[in-house]
Amino acid sequence: MNVLFIGDIVGKAGRLCVKEQLPKLKEQYHPDLIIANGENAAHGKGITKRIYTELLDQGIDMITMGNHTFSKNDIYTFIHEADRMVRPANMEPLHYGVSTRVLEVKGMRVAISNLCGETFMNNVVESPFTCMERILENVKADLHFVDLHGETTSEKMAFTYHFAGRVHAVVGTHTHVQTADERIVYGAAAISDLGMCGAYTSVLGRDVKEVITRFTEAVKTRYTVAEGPAIFCGLFVHFDENSKRAMDVERIQLRPKHIEE
Repeated sequence: MNVLFIGDIVGKAGRLCVKEQLPKLKEQYHPDLIIANGENAAHGKGITKRIYTELLDQGIDMITMGNHTFSKNDIYTFIHEADRMVRPANMEPLHYGVSTRVLEVKGMRVAISNLCGETFMNNVVESPFTCMERILENVKADLHFVDLHGETTSEKMAFTYHFAGRVHAVVGTHTHVQTADERIVYGAAAISDLGMCGAYTSVLGRDVKEVITRFTEAVKTRYTVAEGPAIFCGLFVHFDENSKRAMDVERIQLRPKHIEE
């Protein structure tokens, strides 16, 4: 089984980048399942029904979220119907949406769960370790993938080592900076952060000048999403369907050409 994980899609630049690159990646990797983080897809914060539908139409099978899940009011109008979306299980508000979904892929039950790390994160009401134990008790699947949306590589790596063997992939999201630590841990695919799909000339997808102003003049800024050619970040994993172990992981980073800064 081939799985493509796509990092945080940030704003219009990120969405256009995914739309452009995904057909090529499908041809190259032949993914049976595509999972993308969409919590920044709508102008850098949250997601709308239109964008949710747009991403599914491009061939994404499951959209994971994060701390900006509820940043757009539109989410409350469709999240209960969004059967290809998971939101963090341990982040308030808890009574909207679903945090683990199971898809059938090549005759196998594949569970996708979404959690938030505790360190430096807001509205997190339970340890992702405790929450994941409960999920594993209640969800039966052949393969279980986790998007751990968090700030620190240490928390995400510790989570991987703790659950490897019981889950089959742990991909970190949230920092928008791809880490170079892709690995296989006891048969589980892992990376501390997938990185982002968003404007290359940016600060984590945001307008450079605006962010510099925030730091140097200590003034509150608008959260303007950067525009322009975008970088695509993700991870390809091949799983052996008999052993249910990850056999190959490949970090994907596609930078735009001819960028002058």
